[in-house]
Amino acid sequence: MALLWLHLKAPFAAFRWMQAGVWRGTSPVIPPSAAWGLVLNLAGIETRDGSAGVTTIVREDAPRLELAIGTQGSGAVERGSLYQQLHSYPVGNSGKELQARTHGHKFWIVPVRRELLVGFDALLGVRADEALLAKVRAGLSGQAGTQRYGLPFAGDNNLLFDRIDVLTEAPPAHWYTPVMREQGQRAGSCRLTIGIDRADASRTTSALFAPTAELQSAPPDEAWVFVPRVA
Repeated sequence: MALLWLHLKAPFAAFRWMQAGVWRGTSPVIPPSAAWGLVLNLAGIETRDGSAGVTTIVREDAPRLELAIGTQGSGAVERGSLYQQLHSYPVGNSGKELQARTHGHKFWIVPVRRELLVGFDALLGVRADEALLAKVRAGLSGQAGTQRYGLPFAGDNNLLFDRIDVLTEAPPAHWYTPVMREQGQRAGSCRLTIGIDRADASRTTSALFAPTAELQSAPPDEAWVFVPRVA
């Protein structure tokens, strides 16, 4: 397989797992599942299967990638948060006295706090067929010649990248590797999604990852993860 290095930078980013409540957290780095979607978006490859329904289903034949994710510098992530009004429909009869006042619109408004990554800066290693990586390069240079679905965004669809640069080689970085049970605790550990199944959440895969303690000029073998699945 061919190899491509990408440097991702955004003023703000947020990579959220499935969650509810008044606090909406973010992973400290782009998870493999989101990195997979980003790379295929840049290549102009559609991941949706086009079926009608309330859930967007991922194509079974969508290309697999082998990815490695890293961060530079100290590896520490600056976080911020903001408040937002969340409009939803309540469960049961909560707030039903407000329903008539909104004339059919959503009448249950709850303030929530959303966590953000500030000054997002990450490295992404991609192993795939050279033809696919050529499409990524063409997409970044504006020479793809095909339409793609939406803009590449940094997690939330209102947070956009400042730069996505192709590198000739990877700079030293803290590479995220799976945490093995026999290793015990590792600083910076977090659970990252690998493959997301929107039709059956029980088939969504994730693993516990942590950045390497020292900067390394190349990802260790265990940092490479097949996304969305091995086979």
